[in-house]
Amino acid sequence: MGSQAGPAATSVGNVLEHALATDPQHEALVSADARLSYQELDQAADRAAAALGALGVRRSEVVAVSLPNASDVVVTFHAVMRLGAVWLGVNRNLAPPEKHFILRDSGASLLLASPDVASTIGSAVDAVPAPIPIVAIGDDGGAWRDMVANAPSSYRRPICRSTDAAGIAYTSGTTGRPKGVVHSHRNLLLPGAMVIEARSLGPELRKGDCAALTILNMQVTSTLLVSQACGTQIVMDRVDPLGVAQWVKQRSINSWFGVPTILQGLTASTEVDAEDLSTLRDVWTGGTYLPEPIRHAFEERFGCLVSATYGLTEAPTIVTIENPTEGRAPQSSGRPLPHLLVEIRDDDKLMPVGETGEITIRAQETGPYAGTYRPMLGYLGQPEASAHSVRNGVLYTGDIGYLDVEGRLFVRDRRNALILRGGANIYPAEVERVLLDAPGVRGVSVVGVPDERLGQRVAAAIEPEEGFTLDVGELARYCTSLLARYKVPDFWKVGTLPRNAMGKVIRTDLEDWFSASEATSAP
Repeated sequence: MGSQAGPAATSVGNVLEHALATDPQHEALVSADARLSYQELDQAADRAAAALGALGVRRSEVVAVSLPNASDVVVTFHAVMRLGAVWLGVNRNLAPPEKHFILRDSGASLLLASPDVASTIGSAVDAVPAPIPIVAIGDDGGAWRDMVANAPSSYRRPICRSTDAAGIAYTSGTTGRPKGVVHSHRNLLLPGAMVIEARSLGPELRKGDCAALTILNMQVTSTLLVSQACGTQIVMDRVDPLGVAQWVKQRSINSWFGVPTILQGLTASTEVDAEDLSTLRDVWTGGTYLPEPIRHAFEERFGCLVSATYGLTEAPTIVTIENPTEGRAPQSSGRPLPHLLVEIRDDDKLMPVGETGEITIRAQETGPYAGTYRPMLGYLGQPEASAHSVRNGVLYTGDIGYLDVEGRLFVRDRRNALILRGGANIYPAEVERVLLDAPGVRGVSVVGVPDERLGQRVAAAIEPEEGFTLDVGELARYCTSLLARYKVPDFWKVGTLPRNAMGKVIRTDLEDWFSASEATSAP
């Protein structure tokens, strides 16, 4: 693939300009409900932006979006950016209380949601001091479709600076409450531009993604990357092996991102033929560690190399990626993108090559992209947490790893006891906070236990109040009502928690609690 990135866009709202000037009839977007050229996508985004403006959305206001993987989630992303508003993707799998917290904390002025989400979140949104208007967007048309159809196809866009806020992505912290990571237009555009440079991508790119596009990182590495390459974005609406294979085969996808569990599912599926994935040339994975046996089995069956990545929401998204043309180092996450300098530190002290410490990120000092990177704008409404994570232009990730002599990154531990279940990030404190509010629970500690397929599963050690008998089934149902399903513990153990002299739970002692013979599986 030949690199085709044009003049760098100064704001996300202008990201289609190069493709429109180069080949406006090139296929820009393919989804289950639409196929749009760049010209058609541009016009649809303009009409959607005008419709949002008619609803009262103004520059710098937060627009929350909770939509399935279809054309609307892409069109509304471009529309929000063209208004100079701030995008907030709300994961459809979150429980209503979780969605409610994000909407309230972000100060969102509007929620665009599918009918199923709108119906379940309405009562929660009403609890916000200033109720948030909800616009339902469904397959049957409705008011939103009428508004868009009657909106003008062009209008005067505000001029956004590259340093203006463009998007918010919520990621949990050690306190158990999610934190809103705020990113600028420049931060959202740079990763895609740098991946294009590193992998020589161009208009022939047909990038398929089955992960939810409500995730800001996916908009960065799918919507924005493809637009900057003048390629074709293919929005997949299935994550099962047969569904993924059908999308790849029928739409001639040549680049795809899949978490390890999906790679394993494709490899093991008897319904998928090797020929189904024959168009793939570039497969990335990330979100959790990819076991080498799964990688080798996938590559052997489908004849396509898998590139590991390392990234985080605060970066945003991809920091390092393997180069498929270079020799592979087992367990490596590859080299940094051209604009980034990855270093290992012990507090502020730089660590030598090969020594383990905290992974930090800052702007590259030399070369054509020197000084282009800026860390996140900060955590929304949390100046102390922001100052702790970004110091003197350096982003401290909290992840632990080391660099080899070739500059490849090896991640050893994820930050703050993060549990990585099938590519989904789960912070123990968030689950612990919910369980501590359950009747009869005196103490709780949530840990990750190894799992061959998912990487890790969630395990909860519960200490009951004196004289209280806890029912694991009731606890699981309680969690299900307040947490996304993937955060609900898979294994449970009730007993007296091991504590140190300060009364803190000794987490390392809990590992023995969750042996196969001791743990109770979730009902």
